[in-house]
Amino acid sequence: MQHSDSPISAVPDELVIALEALARRAGAAILVVKRGGIHAEAKSDGSPVTEADLAANLVILDGLSTLLPDVPLITEEGDDGLKVLADPDADFLLIDPLDGTREFVSGDPDYTVNIAYVRRGRPVVGIVHMPETGLSWVGDSRTTPSAAWQIDHIGSWQSIQTRTSGETLAVLTSRSHQDPDTEAFLKKVSVSELVRRGSSLKFCLIAAGQGDLYPRFGPTMEWDTAAGDAVLTAAGGAMLDLNGQAFLYGKISEGCRNPGFMAMGDPGLAVTLF
Repeated sequence: MQHSDSPISAVPDELVIALEALARRAGAAILVVKRGGIHAEAKSDGSPVTEADLAANLVILDGLSTLLPDVPLITEEGDDGLKVLADPDADFLLIDPLDGTREFVSGDPDYTVNIAYVRRGRPVVGIVHMPETGLSWVGDSRTTPSAAWQIDHIGSWQSIQTRTSGETLAVLTSRSHQDPDTEAFLKKVSVSELVRRGSSLKFCLIAAGQGDLYPRFGPTMEWDTAAGDAVLTAAGGAMLDLNGQAFLYGKISEGCRNPGFMAMGDPGLAVTLF
């Protein structure tokens, strides 16, 4: 397990630093809206959206137009993002400007800003920012070895890594989305601790060595998971579909809907899970 006093093992490059700062600015925009009062509306799929989602989205799109103007992007709050990937193998960005809107509306702090850079179907850079605490988690797998960090509210970068799993597992599950398949799965594994958290924070806690497994059987979208997947993978973990295969992004023909998955800190867990 990585401890908080561990030295930084790699130096983030300019793009990673700029993307984390952009996510932080989006988080600040969310907090401004929150101070003025939260008003939620239902989107066509029934999921909630607030002025904060839209404000954060505008901040991110504006920043990316300067940082990565030639990289196509898909954002949860975009109308035609699914049309941008003419070449499914091209690099692209996946954005969720406010992941965990239900938590945000209810006053729960477990909501995040997610930015992911996808290459050949896998997120190679991911930024997850938690506005309520000022914490960010960042992963970069573009180089060998990969590197992941946690950034505190004053901007101090600290290296993180996943931990080796033991005979019993600390399992993280969704706070807002419970389902019978998850409950049945939990009866089949040795659980030492069960933690229910919202949004993409579950990936980040495992990446930082504070949990072992996040099983998900219910529906998610690519922008919900890409940034957290990138952080977890860069920290030494793995994310696989329920057949134990690589978890891929850019599924345009499927509307960017995800299958179920197992996100684990110790890739060796796959042998016992599948």
